[in-house]
Formats: sequence, structure tokens, C-alpha cells
Amino acid sequence: MEPPETTEKTVHVVDDDANLLRAVSRLLRSHGYAVKTYSSASDFLSSGVPAGPACLLLDLNMPVMTGLELQQVISDFQSHLSIVFISGQGDLPAAIRAMKAGAVDFLTKPFEGDALVAAIDSALHRSHAAHTSDDALQKDWELFQSLSGRERQVCLFFAQGMLNKQIAAELGTAERTIKAQRGSVMRKLGADSA
Repeated sequence: MEPPETTEKTVHVVDDDANLLRAVSRLLRSHGYAVKTYSSASDFLSSGVPAGPACLLLDLNMPVMTGLELQQVISDFQSHLSIVFISGQGDLPAAIRAMKAGAVDFLTKPFEGDALVAAIDSALHRSHAAHTSDDALQKDWELFQSLSGRERQVCLFFAQGMLNKQIAAELGTAERTIKAQRGSVMRKLGADSA
């Protein structure tokens, strides 16, 4: 797995330990990541949850709002943020909850720099893939919305595998009309085949 370009390697680090923030920030910057640090979940939220692809390195146990609580809040946003949890304690139930809620990895402090970088690369890869997939889906939706009402009906029927004559019978029209509408749909969607 090839890491994303430098401009796309954004890591947000949330931890209440100032020394850890400095050390992790230095390590990640030395590996070409753009790093933003926050000393609490509220600091992170007040800066705005990023919509684009990024990794969130998140401490599990913080005062006021825990990492798991922040993960829950972030899940309500349309975000492509992939989360890697870090914790000073090996809390297995919390790790399981975090992973079930979509975390990419869970590292116990102290962790090796190589393990951290590998987890972040994996998280960034997932984040970029989700962003790319959502962009493609949005473009497809916009193209579909550009079709007329009848073209959308025809499109949905042939997407279900129906033949022109079946669609014509369903819509009460001539087969040649469906052929023409199907051709128009294919052209507008930029599709080579059904």
C-alpha cells in the first residue's frame, strides 16, 4: 500500500498529555505528515471536524470527553476521518468498542514509532478510499438527477436487468421508444454498457 501524497497526509492528534503531543508531532512531521494537535476533545471540535480525508490519532482516556465519546460525536458528521486510538492502559472492552465503531487501530502507550506510522498510513488509506468512493457516488447521483423523470424510470428498470420489451410493457409504451430513451440515458450517464 503506497502512502498518499504529502499534501494529503493530514493527522489530527488529540491527547491531554502535552509531552506526548510534542513527541508524536515531531515524529509524524519527520515522516512528512501535516500535523495538527489538540489538548482536548472540545479543542478539536471547536476547530471543526474536517470533511476531507485525514487521520485522527485519539487518546482513549481524557477528562471531560473521552476518546470513545468523541468518536461517537464524529460519527454524526459527514466525515472521512479515520481514527487510530492510543491508550496508556490496555483496556480490552474499550478497544473492542472502538474497533466495532470503526476505529482503524488501537495502540497501547508506549508504542513504537514504526507501529504508529503503519497504523496512520492504514487509516489515511481508508480515509482516502472512502472520500474517493463518496465523490464517485455523488457524481453518479448528480448525473442520475440530470435525467428526465421518464429516463430515470427506464434507467431503474434496465439497471434491474429488464429487457426493452419488458420495460415497454411495464410503462405502456412502444419498444422503440424505450430503445431511444435507453440510448439517451446511456449517453447522458456516459455509460458504455448497462
